[in-house]
Amino acid sequence: MRTTLRIEDPLLKKAKIWAAQAGMSLTGLVKEALVAYMARPPEGGQKNKKDKLDLPRHGSGGTLPGVDLDDMSSILDSMDESHR
Repeated sequence: MRTTLRIEDPLLKKAKIWAAQAGMSLTGLVKEALVAYMARPPEGGQKNKKDKLDLPRHGSGGTLPGVDLDDMSSILDSMDESHR
């Protein structure tokens, strides 16, 4: 797949030199760098899929009676009724 990356000139120049010295293409360097970088967990992020994001909850949970989350018009109707 082809894509376009915006890389600052000084970094691109260093990457091209590094790739040439390593005997690889710039594409190969970018691929290997991404694979190595993405092999580690994101800093400050979730360590694995078992870690769940704890969102604040208000009320008893669930939707209001008559609200179908797949039906946007019922959501908007419910919101209109609550403001009357």
